[in-house]
Amino acid sequence: MKKIVTGLVLLQMCFSCNYLDVVPDNIATIDYAFRTPLTAEKYLFTCYSWLPSHANYASSNPAISGADEIWYNAYFNESYAAFSIARGNQNVLTPYVDYWVGSQGGKPLFRGIRECNIFLENIHKVKEMSEFDKDRMRAEAKVLKAYYHFWLMRMYGPIPIIRDNLDITAEENTIRNLLRRPVDECVDYIVELIDEASPNLPDEVPFEVQEKGRITKPIALAIKARVLVTAASPLFNGNTLFSGYTLKDGTPLFNSTYDETKWERAALACKEAIDLCHQLNKELNYYNIAQSPYAISDTTATELSIRTAITLKWNPEIVWGNTNSMTNAYQTRSYPRIFPGAANYYGGEASVPMKIVDAFYSRHGVPIEEDKTWHYTDRFELRTATAQERLFIQENYVTAAMNFDREPRFYASLAFDGSRWYGQGVFTDEDNFYITARAGGTASGHAYSYSATGYWPKKVVNHLNAAGPTLWTVQTYPWPVIRLADLYLLYAEALNEAYGPSQEVYDYLNLIRQRAGLGTVEESWTTYSTRPDKYQQRSGLREIIRRERTIELAFEGSRFWDLRRWMTAPEELSKPIVGWDVLQEEPEAYYRQRVLFERQFRTRDYFWPVQESELLKNRDIMQSPGW
Repeated sequence: MKKIVTGLVLLQMCFSCNYLDVVPDNIATIDYAFRTPLTAEKYLFTCYSWLPSHANYASSNPAISGADEIWYNAYFNESYAAFSIARGNQNVLTPYVDYWVGSQGGKPLFRGIRECNIFLENIHKVKEMSEFDKDRMRAEAKVLKAYYHFWLMRMYGPIPIIRDNLDITAEENTIRNLLRRPVDECVDYIVELIDEASPNLPDEVPFEVQEKGRITKPIALAIKARVLVTAASPLFNGNTLFSGYTLKDGTPLFNSTYDETKWERAALACKEAIDLCHQLNKELNYYNIAQSPYAISDTTATELSIRTAITLKWNPEIVWGNTNSMTNAYQTRSYPRIFPGAANYYGGEASVPMKIVDAFYSRHGVPIEEDKTWHYTDRFELRTATAQERLFIQENYVTAAMNFDREPRFYASLAFDGSRWYGQGVFTDEDNFYITARAGGTASGHAYSYSATGYWPKKVVNHLNAAGPTLWTVQTYPWPVIRLADLYLLYAEALNEAYGPSQEVYDYLNLIRQRAGLGTVEESWTTYSTRPDKYQQRSGLREIIRRERTIELAFEGSRFWDLRRWMTAPEELSKPIVGWDVLQEEPEAYYRQRVLFERQFRTRDYFWPVQESELLKNRDIMQSPGW
């Protein structure tokens, strides 16, 4: 029987598919779309087109600008949909970054799921295509379908599960019976799709130039690992906050009983993904100083190891890079003005709040508030940089004491007043550029091109970029949706939650710390921390792992989801946004803390609201908790 699919954007029947770009003359017929291998492949790429634009910091990805890692100056207060979420302006009339309906920066992901279902239901019709190729493409569509369900689940909690599209003869009650399903059921279905798909996926794409970014087996297993860690986390595992959120028949949509085996299942999934990545020679990215054409120090090489883990295309750490989401705009917004008069060429308004600056470790690899040798109470005092510190801060420049004696990731990830900017066409340790952010400096308060806090997310900017008074060149890169470092941290978290502290947990944390130029967890806490046994306790190690995620994955959009799944968002996202008094000229005035914004995270903010108009069209769809 011919099928016509359900347009879940409106949760009602859709009788037209004119948007398809694989059909000539706007005659959208499913049979034509699956007539040849070429048209079928084009339809598969249509399924890919619904992937969120992960690098779109302003609207499509709420996780970059929607939490507390990135802030913007007053000029951009109302400009970005994601930033409106951070400012507490989410609403039910026109939700920001809406992936249910597809508005305010979001895509209608139920429509993307529909496309995947069309593909899965029709790929068998293609002639002159091998079963091997059909199986591979079918597997890709299943993983995309799983990922779209997962994306929606993180945003809306319990969601309708769209296993198949509906026949044209479906009764109205069948169409309307697309109810939210319990979270555990959603998770099981997502994992089921990935498990079905994985055996038919290639370990690596066979044609790199043409196929980079397509789903492979490591990508599928990494998604599964992330799904199961999310499902095992407090928001979805034993959460009693939403125990009253049930279907009309009384079916609970959240399981309020904690289940430790969810962490065991997550740990197994993480290890499976890691093992396959290792078999395929994936490893943490290191800058090869021996092959560098420039004479650089080990300090600079460590900085480049950290930065190029993000900005180097297809480096060995990238598990999944989204080629449909490039980083030009995000880099532009994160690049402080180094030359005067260049406001038309790059932005520099992406600002890092003080709480994230504080999160980075001391040079001893422990929190600054725990380091016995770091003068935490004097961190706002002024200090002058010496010649020995010139690879971090300009010699003889006065800046805050908190900018000194920090870990390598601090200097690789952040730019600030007086800090070195490696790159910009200069690739040795000599004649480097430095940021001047106080009033009168090149990076200071222009009409809109300045940091509201005094810090920039340097980590996401490619060191090969160059900016001048009349020139701005960007070396873009695919957005790293999943890195190997992320998998290591997910695995360490799952192991600790399932079994408590162990050497295996330390080992995976230490792999990341070693790349960052730090000592081991055991050595650092034992020697330098006021809490020397912290890493030996499950709760203490949990704090360490969460801090490592905040630092290592800073500005990549992980913290937004982490704070929610850990259920620490009410505390963390209710803290004020603080920065320096950036319009001042003298150091004594500039280095005074200033509150930029006060806010409050409410229970309802854990999940997105469904647009109110949708509830009027289908009264069987429940509004999200608290809205």
